[in-house]
Amino acid sequence: MKHLYSLAQLMALPYSPPEMVQLAADTGCVAAGVRLLPTTPGGLHYPLMTDAPMLRETLARMNGTGVRILDLEVLRINARFDARAYSAFLEVGAELGARHILVAGDDTDEARLTASFAALCDAAQPFGLTADLEFMPWTQVPDVQAAARVVGGAARPNGGILVDALHFARCGSTLDDVAALRREWLHYGQICDGPIPGPDTVEGLVHAARCERLLPGEGAIDLAGLFARLPGDLPISIEVPSDTRASAMGYLAWAKKAIETARAVLE
Repeated sequence: MKHLYSLAQLMALPYSPPEMVQLAADTGCVAAGVRLLPTTPGGLHYPLMTDAPMLRETLARMNGTGVRILDLEVLRINARFDARAYSAFLEVGAELGARHILVAGDDTDEARLTASFAALCDAAQPFGLTADLEFMPWTQVPDVQAAARVVGGAARPNGGILVDALHFARCGSTLDDVAALRREWLHYGQICDGPIPGPDTVEGLVHAARCERLLPGEGAIDLAGLFARLPGDLPISIEVPSDTRASAMGYLAWAKKAIETARAVLE
């Protein structure tokens, strides 16, 4: 089955949002993801909320190419989270026509995290955005079951769970856990590959996820089994960062290779 393919920001982190839109167009993707908030303090990001010229350029590239924005990164929910602080982020997301917000959970209090996630969903709803909680082994939402508890507890119509192939392979959850997720929680997925077993330290897990993934089909993750448990029409974000290979061969060539291998696995 053919999917809607999007290029995740990590495919070319040094690329600004207009450059990501153009990269998606040049590689035959219909969508791209953009990083408006840092994933770590001081991390590279592109705050279109305060950069009006870059926002205008992004919109112009979108209009010129037909590429749209699939998801916005990265909104982290910690103990001090206040959804009201993200109004400009949500407004820009709506102006971009984005569909989803990638959300990470950092609050050790699951009840408070659930309430904060619900508040985010409520804030995002008027802007036509879903909030998609990504489970990652080193966060406070480490696996499929934890994500399901938070999203189920929040019980919001635009709340969802983002299944990333690498995090699934590292988190200890099973294919049956994925198959049990409610269809309405699944708005898009992320594909890549990696070795099995993976790194045995948090530092190694984080480095592999952010800096050195494998192309679909190169590693040992059961991608066929995983995506068989997900909806067949799910939009796919291609997220295969490689600081070494992408910079060596060029981001355009790397993105084309990632799309080619993703299609070979999924279609």
